[in-house]
Amino acid sequence: MTTHLTGADSPGADHPGTDSPSAAWRALDPRTIAVHCAWMAAPLASLALTALATGGRLGSRAWITLAAIAVSFACVTVTGLISWSRTRYRVTADSFELRTGLFTRRLRAIPLYRVRNVDLTANPVQRLFGLVVLRAGTTGAGGGRELTLEALTRPAAERLRAELLARAGTGDTADEPVLSTGDPRWLRYAPLTFWVFGGVFAAVGAVWRVLDDLGVQPWRIGPVRRAFEDFGNSALWLTIPLALLAVAAVGGVGAVVLYAENWWRYRLEWADAGTLRVRRGLLTTRSVSIERARLRGAVLREPMLLRAGGGATVRAVASGLGDCEENRTRSTLLPPAPRAEALRVLTGVLARPAAPAETSVGEALFDRPELTRHPRVALRRRVMRGMVWVVVPVTAALAVLGALLTPVLLYCAGGFLLVATPVVYALARDAYRALGHGLAGGHDGHLLIRSGTFSRDTVALDRRAVLAWTFTDSPMSRRVGVTTLTAAVAAGEDGYRIPDMAAGEAAAFAHEAAPGILDEFLAV
Repeated sequence: MTTHLTGADSPGADHPGTDSPSAAWRALDPRTIAVHCAWMAAPLASLALTALATGGRLGSRAWITLAAIAVSFACVTVTGLISWSRTRYRVTADSFELRTGLFTRRLRAIPLYRVRNVDLTANPVQRLFGLVVLRAGTTGAGGGRELTLEALTRPAAERLRAELLARAGTGDTADEPVLSTGDPRWLRYAPLTFWVFGGVFAAVGAVWRVLDDLGVQPWRIGPVRRAFEDFGNSALWLTIPLALLAVAAVGGVGAVVLYAENWWRYRLEWADAGTLRVRRGLLTTRSVSIERARLRGAVLREPMLLRAGGGATVRAVASGLGDCEENRTRSTLLPPAPRAEALRVLTGVLARPAAPAETSVGEALFDRPELTRHPRVALRRRVMRGMVWVVVPVTAALAVLGALLTPVLLYCAGGFLLVATPVVYALARDAYRALGHGLAGGHDGHLLIRSGTFSRDTVALDRRAVLAWTFTDSPMSRRVGVTTLTAAVAAGEDGYRIPDMAAGEAAAFAHEAAPGILDEFLAV
């Protein structure tokens, strides 16, 4: 038997708090073994789909798959039973300890001060058995790590989360603990997202890939083949718009369903320990906690369609939320909702009880003149980028193909040039009007950055969280007198850009936003 100790502290018999009731070793719920077997649903469903597509005639490949499923079921059951019987955990006075393994015993001891956030999730199968999965985000010398316990009963998971966060909280709370609750009327914003079209193609691609992996050629299935033949023989000028409308309708329904599944029973609140907590989910429930001390700011995000409908979302800029993918999932504080609600949530998230003036952040985002406009040359740079990267290449490609193949493409090239040029100019102008930067509050206030047209983001960063500045330019930008200033923050996307600001003002603004970082350079 081999024992591995991990973590900053190695537990011993005289560990502080060992004699307390909370330090007793605890076991996972035995129902977790049944949950582990739920993975069989996907391969069994694939087999059923194969039988349906082939008229019930299963080949040798399908029977081999069925045998593999049976063997895997036995292995997973035995492994789950052993894992459950050998997994124990406890919380001592200053660390969280997890003991696992049969032949190779592993004991992890993680100091409680390294726990950054604690999430509770439960998929439909786990909810059926009354279980949840606890994920604790931690940091250490080697970077952030995640500790997972599956599965616990919800009361046990809630108690464990409270124990893990009890020593991490700051002890202060906002004046208004509940910042926002879900409203069924927000479902109208669901179709104003990427999933209206992208979700349909992603779902079709996933089904197509599964059938192809099973040896079924989707284009040879009768209804699919006939649909393609009818579409090719129809009047394309009529069927293509109708097909796009059908895809939009299906995508809109799917977006509403997905929105409801992700954000049903949504609630955003400040917990008693000074922790920002998001609870949401219909079939798969999720509860995400963000410690106030790890919160570095927030982002007001307004994608183009959502902005046109008067909506916005809010994301947190916080450390300890995992990698980029996990950060995208965990950092969302508000789903697509009215912009007024988003600004109210943003103000509540950034407010500090000791500094009531911070409520002006929301007003600063409403009032565009509060942000400094960028030089007019930034508009010309955006127009040129659109012309060079979109209009000119497509027009040239159509013109060359028209000269080589058919004159019809020459007319298409001219039409594209006439239509795309004003569209590119309008988008460039909108992107330019969105540019802005400024400061809200005093030294303990926030740095405000706004940019983007397809996805307009307004970032409010705690000025004390800025660790470094990066000045980026090119020969073209130096010639016209602009530069890109990036604020480095140990949270969120790590760096937030202020593009195309006046080069002569960049250093002074950076020094005012985060005094001390540029002192030696300004002195030189």
